[in-house]
Amino acid sequence: MQTAHPVIQPFLDYLKYEKRYSPHTLASYQTDLVAFFDYLVTDFGEVRLGEITHSFVRSWLASLKDAGLAAKSINRKISTLRSFFKHCLKTGLVEQTPMTRVIAPKNEKRLPQFVADKDIHTLFNHVEFTDDWKGRTDRLLLALLYNTGMRLAELIGLDESGINESNQSIKVLGKGSKERIIPLSDALLRDIGAYRIEKTRLGLPTSGPLLVTEKGKALAPRSVYTTVRSYLSLVTTIEKRSPHVLRHSFATHLTNNGAELNAVKELLGHSSLAATQVYTHNTIEKLKNVHRNFHPKA
Repeated sequence: MQTAHPVIQPFLDYLKYEKRYSPHTLASYQTDLVAFFDYLVTDFGEVRLGEITHSFVRSWLASLKDAGLAAKSINRKISTLRSFFKHCLKTGLVEQTPMTRVIAPKNEKRLPQFVADKDIHTLFNHVEFTDDWKGRTDRLLLALLYNTGMRLAELIGLDESGINESNQSIKVLGKGSKERIIPLSDALLRDIGAYRIEKTRLGLPTSGPLLVTEKGKALAPRSVYTTVRSYLSLVTTIEKRSPHVLRHSFATHLTNNGAELNAVKELLGHSSLAATQVYTHNTIEKLKNVHRNFHPKA
């Protein structure tokens, strides 16, 4: 992963070999940094690393805002630059970071979309899946996404060896190569067992990825996305119909039914509770409705 700006490469190597970030995350960091340094060269000419001040950063961010980039996207780029200059400071490439005087814009509060309980019930109890290998795989991947809240990359990376039938759990490799254990319901464990038996019967690989195509290959991210969108379109009219929406649905349904937030955090593999707190939105709305409808002074 070589870049046009050699100053970026040591940082990317650090993220890859020491932080063990995923290729997708590395690509995001690289894209942001290359765009920043390209902007500097285009607008200010050759600027040495130690000469970069908050004014250069603010100028770039202003150009992004003028181009219509959302606050959330701009904040991601600010986060990239913070991490980059922090590493440069740590390795002695700069004496101070220009990011201390850069203020992040406020994100627009967008609540995560989720599939309603009744629509999830329709999906698994009334939608017909084809009686072939693809149909079985489609149904199981949807069940895994909704019943465990795992991410798309985690689903694709699920390994046969990670299934523990004795304690009804599955091992997931999450962001930053962090492992976590997710419990499985009796029904989901039975579905996985039946899927594995059928794999053996068809002569498909019984080691490696749990979910495979009819040719025994690991599922491609795009094909999983297409499958989820296709089936969710049959049961819901919400705008977003992606694998991540099923993760949102998992978390929202847990919190709506009284699950403790720290437990949801562990199940999702979040590094901080702040990321999980967004799922209390629906519970809060319910409380507001109760207060509005039943309190005499509301």
